[in-house]
Formats: sequence, structure tokens, C-alpha cells
Amino acid sequence: MQKTIEEFDSASITNFGIKFKGEEEAQSFGCVGQIEGETEMLTKIKKCEGLEVKSKSKPHKMTLKINAHVKVDPLRKIFGLSNEGLKPGVYAYGSDSKGTDFVLTADVVDDFEDLTKLIAFPNCSSSTGLTLSIENGADEVAELEMEFTAMIDDNKKCYYEALIEELEDEEVAENWRKNFSADLVKVTTP
Repeated sequence: MQKTIEEFDSASITNFGIKFKGEEEAQSFGCVGQIEGETEMLTKIKKCEGLEVKSKSKPHKMTLKINAHVKVDPLRKIFGLSNEGLKPGVYAYGSDSKGTDFVLTADVVDDFEDLTKLIAFPNCSSSTGLTLSIENGADEVAELEMEFTAMIDDNKKCYYEALIEELEDEEVAENWRKNFSADLVKVTTP
């Protein structure tokens, strides 16, 4: 019988991973201070004699805002910094920069109940350009503010979650962080 968790309080987020399109395994994203997600809805309206009589809204995509200290390699791939045509060790960003699509995963922790929720955004891309914020004499190193678009995947989903304690298939929890895909969580029929 499947265990059902009735209460979950999101206290912190950790273990952010990022897997770029075409790569086999996720890598560490960096240290995330905050994430916010907002779903954008697509609304269809039916009018009768000029008056709205029905409407139906469906999730279209999500906008994610993340404040973080991002590791060098993922940062370059997200924004498309390249060293093509440049001397070794030199990277550039400009009008020909093209970021790589990616999967984002993380653990959301409930400190009160000692529970962990795995989350995943399966089809992401950067929706803003590279930003910099450096302040001499600051007491704290500024986090990078980024905005991503989480689009619909092959399953028509833009967000997945699973409470580890509710999972029956151990393979899902084992592979979520390093190799999340829609196939990992889909029911397979023999």
C-alpha cells in the first residue's frame, strides 16, 4: 500500500542539479538562495452574444526566478558564453551567444517532519541575458539573479514533484537528481 504524506512545509531548497541537453548526467548548479515559480496560463473563452459564458485555463509554461551563486561551467552553458575562435581560457558573450536548454532538479526539505520532496523542471531555457552585480566593500557576495522559462515537455508537463517517502520505485529517487527525464517517471506498460 502506498504511503501518503498529508502535510509538507517547504523550509529550504538544496542539491540543485542541472543537466544540459545532450549530456548524460546532471552536474551541480551551485548554491541557491531562493527560487520563485509562477505559472502562465493559456485561457480559452467562449462568448455568446458578446458576453463571456465559459472559460477554461490551462498551464502553458512557468517563469522561474532564481537567486544563486552559480558554478562557472553551468553559468557559461546557460548563457552561451563560448571560447570559439578565442585563445584558451578566454570566453565571450555577445549577439551570437546561444544558451543550451536544460533540466533543473532540486530537493525541497521539510525540517519539521524530516521529509524531502524532489522537484524537477524538465525543459528549461534562460529567458534573460547575463547580468552582473559586483560591489566593492560589501559584507556579502551578491547572488546572481536569473530568470528561466520552464516549458512543457513530451508529457505536456513543466513541473514534477515526488515526496521520497511516497515513492514505491527506488529507481526514481536514485536517478531523479542525476538523470531526470519524463521517461523516468512515466508508467511503462509491458
